[in-house]
Amino acid sequence: MTKASLHYTDKIAAYMSNILAEATIPELPNHYRGKVRDCYDLPDETRVIITSDRISAFDRILTTIPLKGQALTQMARYWFEHTSDICPNHVISYPDPNVVIGRRLTIMPVEIVVRDYMTGSTGTSIWPMYKSAQREMYGLKFPDGLRENEKLPETIITPTSKAFDAGHDEPLSPADILSQKLLTKEEWETVSGYALKLFARGREMAAKQGLILVDTKYEFGFDDKKNIILADEIHTPDSSRYWFLESYADRFERGEKPESFDKDFVRNWVNARCDPYKDEIPEIPDDIRIKAAEIYIGAFEKITGLNFQFPDTKMKPLERIRSILLPYLLP
Repeated sequence: MTKASLHYTDKIAAYMSNILAEATIPELPNHYRGKVRDCYDLPDETRVIITSDRISAFDRILTTIPLKGQALTQMARYWFEHTSDICPNHVISYPDPNVVIGRRLTIMPVEIVVRDYMTGSTGTSIWPMYKSAQREMYGLKFPDGLRENEKLPETIITPTSKAFDAGHDEPLSPADILSQKLLTKEEWETVSGYALKLFARGREMAAKQGLILVDTKYEFGFDDKKNIILADEIHTPDSSRYWFLESYADRFERGEKPESFDKDFVRNWVNARCDPYKDEIPEIPDDIRIKAAEIYIGAFEKITGLNFQFPDTKMKPLERIRSILLPYLLP
């Protein structure tokens, strides 16, 4: 969190009654409501994507975080604009701080994860597998003696299957991708080349902000001409892991967890109070939600080097978005 964002507590509190919890606009066609985003497919093959303030974990929506949707949308915008020379992306325009108008794509059945460090905790992360004595993962061979959170000998891609319909991602090797005909050889070479270049740009720019881009997830799709297009979001704390550069070396030598944005702040609060997969989620108090908002806004400012632009509170966010999207509404 940046020092500036520490002074935002009172300012954020004013938005507790101005939260974008729902983004249902009946006049827009083909509504799909995800856990965080509401999407509308328009007749001209474009898609309206509205990022709400909902926060999800444990396969369910937990609560809302004021201004979270804007922070994520604007972080992704920053990175899309700074990487458009590397590969094409889905963005057409940003009519509102929470809204993207993008090209409608057919999402690739492979999710691309790029890694620079031996870390992670999920079933598809390399550290848990390495710790259990696996030395061949994702079609790659790893040397003995690597430590948790250590920089890898080289940047790697660890692709997974793209889980649709609430399935689970599964590790893939390039050979798997080709043998299962998920992508052609040319498509795999193109998308892996894009991913490595995007990550290199992100790593370079993050370092200038005092951050380490540790790993990240990219989602690509195909347009109607089978061109590969970057979709979803890029280099946000929801899709990427960042560590603070200044303290990394000392913490690593002491075997301590690197300093990072606490994007699991709300998740950890819930997990300490119930079994979130079985129990009813307790009501999350306002001070926790405000603290989470500070984390997201602090991440935006630290990653981009820009000041967060607080929206006008005179109009409810859904009313504001609906008025801006009037040209896209059905007659």
